[in-house]
Amino acid sequence: MFKRFLSLEWKQFSRSSYFQKGIAIKILLILAALYFGGCFLVLGTSAFFILEDTFPKEDPVTIVNNYLIFWFLIDIAYRYFMQQLPVMNIKPYMIIPIKRKTVIHFLLGKTTVSFFNFLPLFFFLPFTIVLLVQGYNPLNVVAWFFSMLFFTLSINYLNFLLNKNDKIFYTILTLLVAGVAVEFYDIYPLAEKAGIFFNTIYQKPYAILIPLLLMVLLYRRTYSFIRKGFYLDAEISKKTETVKTSELNWLNRFGRIAPFLKNDVRLILRNKRPKQVLFMSFLFLFYGLIFYTNDSYNSMPAFLAFASMFVTGGFLMSFGQLVPSWDSEYYKLLMSQNIPYREYLESKWSLMVVAVLVSFVLSTPYIYFGWDIFGMIAAGALFNVGLNSFITLYGGVLNRVPMELNVKAKAFSNTQGFNPTQLLIALPKIFGPMLIFYLPYKLINFEAGLIFLALSGLAGIVFKNFFLNKIEKIYQKNKYKTIAAFDEKA
Repeated sequence: MFKRFLSLEWKQFSRSSYFQKGIAIKILLILAALYFGGCFLVLGTSAFFILEDTFPKEDPVTIVNNYLIFWFLIDIAYRYFMQQLPVMNIKPYMIIPIKRKTVIHFLLGKTTVSFFNFLPLFFFLPFTIVLLVQGYNPLNVVAWFFSMLFFTLSINYLNFLLNKNDKIFYTILTLLVAGVAVEFYDIYPLAEKAGIFFNTIYQKPYAILIPLLLMVLLYRRTYSFIRKGFYLDAEISKKTETVKTSELNWLNRFGRIAPFLKNDVRLILRNKRPKQVLFMSFLFLFYGLIFYTNDSYNSMPAFLAFASMFVTGGFLMSFGQLVPSWDSEYYKLLMSQNIPYREYLESKWSLMVVAVLVSFVLSTPYIYFGWDIFGMIAAGALFNVGLNSFITLYGGVLNRVPMELNVKAKAFSNTQGFNPTQLLIALPKIFGPMLIFYLPYKLINFEAGLIFLALSGLAGIVFKNFFLNKIEKIYQKNKYKTIAAFDEKA
């Protein structure tokens, strides 16, 4: 039966209207998997020797065990945002003599072979081999390896339950942040205390029963959770909810584009994926910490310009690149109204500009790293407003992939609305500010690079009407192609 399920899954994928898009995405995902798998493989192979040289008086295994608590908490966090749970069209199976448990076990089996479960193996497996080569007790090492595998699979099944309860996830995320803080500031030796548990599992091989039992219990709990809602009535019934309307009168000050802005604000407030994209945009504010706290980047100011653009451009890059896919479900209705296309585009531009300005205000703590850094963030904000916003809107012409906002899917691994051509459109948004800054910096000085980057953004603001008119004509020319594409369903 599992073989038949796999055959049907392949037919559904290969016969869909988005087969070529799906192939392109699969290729990109495979390349990303190879990259991250290679990174983890190198880390797993060299971790023992790095720890041995850095902490010669401590056992590398003990150090790894001490910090496994953070490893697994991070694993839970990024799975919540990135791991797309497997789905099936279960309606046809509900009316034919196929046991429910068979379908459910197949679904759980699909998620068991997820890349998110294999990625930790690229670290734990080479690390285990190094331990065996270095003469560690084979029984302890092998038992420890399988314990890590069982913990990883436990988190995989736990992800099913966390996806239905955001409060539990954010509690775990808070614990992760608090744990890192108390460890970093030496408030409490959390890593050492948590390491006692994992070191015990390593020292006593029979303790492998703990993660094994945890994995079995979570599998059974997840199975029961899915089976509880696996009924035809539950699948086809419509849940009636009380809808709260919001007038958003404060947006009326924006004049003729106010109705479009209200639609966008309501879209963000009422749908899961836009909410998570908004949250991801907030995380972009901390992107600069990766570069500004690392002295090695001080000699590579072009990368600092790259980081500065991302600090204020999170919403523009994540939300803006999916214009007009956000409106795909009612795009035909929208285009049938007696409204200028220019107002629709200007509302999107205004929303992105407001987001950049809010991000810039929230980035003021970066003054701590010096006025040069903050000046670069300000120049990056001007570039985002003046040029990146228009490049993003232009990219929407090539984005004709519909998006179903009512589908409960991951915000960051959901490929609805994704078009491989977006990667090409992203190139000038990423490398443009680096090039504009670097050439004057190299030929003159640092301040000249900032001035040129800021002036490029100001030039875009000055020629706003020119850019919007050009983009409007392109959208108008491709309007019916976009409508036809949005009528298709993946």
